[in-house]
Amino acid sequence: MQQSFMGAFYKNFLGNSPEWYKLAIISFLVINPLLFFFVDPYIAGWALVIEFIFTLAMALKCYPLQPGGLLAIEAVAIGMTSPNQVMHEMILNFEVILLLIFMVAGIYFMKSLLLFLFTKIVTKVRSKVMVSLLFCFSGAFLSAFLDALTVIAVIISVAVGFYSVYHKVASGKEVLIDHDHDHTTDNELAEYSRADLEQFRGYLRNLMMHAGVGTALGGVCTIVGEPQNLVIGQQAGWEFLEFAIRMSPVTIPVFFAGMLTCVLLEKLKWFGYGVALPENVYNVLNEYDIAQSQKRNKLDNAKLVIQGAIAVWLIVGLALHLAPVGIIGLSVIILATAFTGVTEEHQIGHAFEEALPFTALLAVFFAVVAVIVDQSLFTPVITWVLTFEGNMQLVMFYLANGFLSMVSDNVFVGTVYITEITKALAAGQITRDQFDLLAVAINTGTNLPSVATPNGQAAFLFLLTSALAPLIRLSYGRMVIMALPYTIVLTLVGLLAISTGQLSKYTEIFYDAGIIQHHSAGPATKVPGGH
Repeated sequence: MQQSFMGAFYKNFLGNSPEWYKLAIISFLVINPLLFFFVDPYIAGWALVIEFIFTLAMALKCYPLQPGGLLAIEAVAIGMTSPNQVMHEMILNFEVILLLIFMVAGIYFMKSLLLFLFTKIVTKVRSKVMVSLLFCFSGAFLSAFLDALTVIAVIISVAVGFYSVYHKVASGKEVLIDHDHDHTTDNELAEYSRADLEQFRGYLRNLMMHAGVGTALGGVCTIVGEPQNLVIGQQAGWEFLEFAIRMSPVTIPVFFAGMLTCVLLEKLKWFGYGVALPENVYNVLNEYDIAQSQKRNKLDNAKLVIQGAIAVWLIVGLALHLAPVGIIGLSVIILATAFTGVTEEHQIGHAFEEALPFTALLAVFFAVVAVIVDQSLFTPVITWVLTFEGNMQLVMFYLANGFLSMVSDNVFVGTVYITEITKALAAGQITRDQFDLLAVAINTGTNLPSVATPNGQAAFLFLLTSALAPLIRLSYGRMVIMALPYTIVLTLVGLLAISTGQLSKYTEIFYDAGIIQHHSAGPATKVPGGH
């Protein structure tokens, strides 16, 4: 009876995760206290960080909240850090938490507008190169003002919709009549349609990867593009426009390099790109879009107009910093629901489902950051990097952040490094101007090289774990291969902008022109680690 109960207990532990993964997490939980009490707290702290990065890298085996959360709870329990320090880190980054809770939920209520726009791109633009460029550009533009996860979620919805429409027609069914159809199996598919479907899968893979990279190109540019941007911007005391201006010497050349890469990949048909939309598929999708447009009534059109107006308010509110980011997100929720007839609690509740798991994971990040602060884990590394001077110091931070962000989560990496240089500034190890340059290097380092793997970019991971990925045969390995040319180009262009002194040069020009001001004091927030 006892054995049966323990067997059931073990089976429930981390659910359907592989046996080796469960044993690895159990081993971590056993080893950490032994290292902390009997070997060295510093070594135990580093072991915890490596274990946590492991849970992020293995996100496809198990969502990192559970194993990472267990490690964080144990760290607090054995004294690696304290609940007060964890709370301090969360309060320090409270605006980031509000961003994830309210902004992502707010954009959920604007999906109709975004779906409408992306559908028109595919059905009205016949050039594959131009469609790819528009998807990449749209992903970039939207991610500069919205949350990248929400943008990619909308594009996934578009792709699933297109796929299911054609799959239904290819299976001999009527799109608007036959609602009971399983588009995940090809059993009912006519033989002559299979070649078109396979080509259509390649076409959708191309668009999804271009859009995913686009979210990274736009996400690096502004303070709301990625969660770590807001962490970095808060520590530096930058608002929306100042953040964008300071990043521009790196982000502008990277953006154009990314767009050029998109065009070349489609033209040269390398790395699996350049797959055209089959004519039969286009005809089906175009007819479906026409039918949907005819069904759209005045109520639907009014909703699109309202959502467009709210999008304008969102951009203006962020650009002029009329309110904190999370508050603007809350206003979007209120406006979008009030003027589109969404008044029931359960309807509003769905909007928060996408953001809250990641918000909880972010809280676990801050617990690990608290351990890093209390155990001074990064102090030797930061001290060594700070022995370099000028541009080489920026290069070292850029490369260190980039490498870690390829295998780990860029929010975690960005948070850790900005915390450490904030401490270095408070200790007088660096000047405020150098702090600002390092903050740019950290932000671009976490955002650009991280497109290499789904581990680094939340939008990529979301795409890989979505219902669309198996439909279009988009595996982890295929994503890495298709992202490789973008990884090389974006990383090298970013590195050139920093290593050749362009960042320092243009920042000085901005100072001289009065576009941005020198920050004579330290960061706007308290130094992490203080109480």
